[in-house]
Amino acid sequence: MPEHAAASRLWFSGLCFLLQILLILLFAVLVRYSPEGSPGPCPPQLNCSQRSQDPNFLQPWFQDVHVQLLLSFGLLVAFLSRYGPGSAAIIILITAFSIQWAVLMQGMLFFFLSGKISVGARSMVSADFCTAAVLISTGAVLGRVSPVQMLLLALLEVTLCTLHEFVLLRLMGVSDSGGSLTVHTFGAYFGLMVSRVLYQPHKDKRKREEQQDKGHHKDVFAVVGTIYLWIFWPSFTSTTTVHHDGENWAVLNSYFSLVASTVSTFILSPVLYEESTPRMVQLQDATLAAVAVMGMAGEMLLTPFGALIAGFLVGLIIHLGFRFFTPVLHSKLKIQDTCGVHNTHGLPGVLGALLGTLLALLATADTFGYRLELVFPLVAQGSRTVTDQAFMQLSALPLTLLLATLGGWITVLVPPAPRFSPLPPVPAPPDPGFPQFQLPSPPRSPFPPVPVPTAPPGPSTP
Repeated sequence: MPEHAAASRLWFSGLCFLLQILLILLFAVLVRYSPEGSPGPCPPQLNCSQRSQDPNFLQPWFQDVHVQLLLSFGLLVAFLSRYGPGSAAIIILITAFSIQWAVLMQGMLFFFLSGKISVGARSMVSADFCTAAVLISTGAVLGRVSPVQMLLLALLEVTLCTLHEFVLLRLMGVSDSGGSLTVHTFGAYFGLMVSRVLYQPHKDKRKREEQQDKGHHKDVFAVVGTIYLWIFWPSFTSTTTVHHDGENWAVLNSYFSLVASTVSTFILSPVLYEESTPRMVQLQDATLAAVAVMGMAGEMLLTPFGALIAGFLVGLIIHLGFRFFTPVLHSKLKIQDTCGVHNTHGLPGVLGALLGTLLALLATADTFGYRLELVFPLVAQGSRTVTDQAFMQLSALPLTLLLATLGGWITVLVPPAPRFSPLPPVPAPPDPGFPQFQLPSPPRSPFPPVPVPTAPPGPSTP
């Protein structure tokens, strides 16, 4: 056993070294900073009117996305007492690796100019979105794969996620700036498929024990994670919808959806769980789902009450899913969803895609005004009808589900089988984040102990 642990550590260290050296070499050959942010002449292929906006206008949103990735996602997966601190560290590792790999993959398809990958604030935000999909998938398999396996998962998922985004946004012309399909739905069902392939019946009992061993840890991390979600989640969803000549409706709709989903949690939780006040983890789930449903529809909704209705409904649906559908996932479909990504990301992403399809049918110049060209440029130009756009929005949903499940299945089969087997059980170490308190022993008395006289034995009874 010690020899196996030492070999695993060396294999993990060596893999990180090789991947980072490879990334450095690829960046040296292919990657250059965007000419939009440089003081020199601007190439005619680029829109030079955005030169003053790229470094200044997007930087606060770019920072919000990074905070969301590291703090919010890191805290949301750090609730298991057995894997908590290690999970937060792995999230940082996966984020650091995935951002570098996504810059290369997405740059080849979206930001390739004169034989080089152009890197700026927009390309970094796009890489962050792809990284978010990987972190969502990680939540489905948390505690059952090693760091080496997570690196391999990130390597393949970033590649497939980039191809999926290129097909939807460039080839099909789908409007999904907030990532209902490209981030939430793809990441959730990719991870769920990996979890299904890795399922082993004799490990199921141990996983149920780990799911029950959350208690105080989960409540503490849920409080902090929910606060960060309230602060940064709307910025994350609306980063790619910001336009200098239009009001950012995605931020406002995200907030309206968020508050309505929170209220619906207080309505349904006492009925389902017989508790007078919902637990913080339930509010955390409602916060995640409320903004995930706004990924596609956030910039399409024309009135605040539409966002309130969407948030209220998704807040009810996810808690019904946790109460009734999650047990079916475990018992019938043999899917172990550690962090509940199906209810917090997958299902809201599907609902957001359906809502986006419905709103696409209303995309006319009278209803959308000048925003029609920003949200549906092909419809505004007359090259596509409203019905055709709605059909493309709807067709993107089954295509996303197909690519996500197929990609998750291929990801497990590509590496050698022993490397993608579930982790063996390990003893739970004491959590350094929650120190173990021990009462001090009573002081010793300076006086010798007084002997206690014992009564002489009585006559024996016959």
